[in-house]
Amino acid sequence: MKTLTIVAGVILVFVFVWERVDVVRLGYQIERLKTQKVLLERERDQLQVKFSALSAPERIAKVAMEKLGLVPPQQGQVLMVHQPGEAPSLSLPPVEQVRLARNVSIGRASE
Repeated sequence: MKTLTIVAGVILVFVFVWERVDVVRLGYQIERLKTQKVLLERERDQLQVKFSALSAPERIAKVAMEKLGLVPPQQGQVLMVHQPGEAPSLSLPPVEQVRLARNVSIGRASE
């Protein structure tokens, strides 16, 4: 009986020590993950700033003109196409008035 009590006591000590070691290990892991989170948040912020800089309309226009050789359209190069009988307007048509072309298959086109 005395041996059983000693063995049970030793097992309890081992369980207690194992729990303490596990708590410390988890604490280190939590701190490592917090540090990683901070680094990833900084990287995200830097990428958002870079995205904003790269997607600025002024920059896109500059790249289009300098690297691609594009220029703004001259007077008369842009033509507005209207349907017959439709009065030209300065604003875009409402969504309900936009008509979509249908893709007609060859078999149906001969009908």
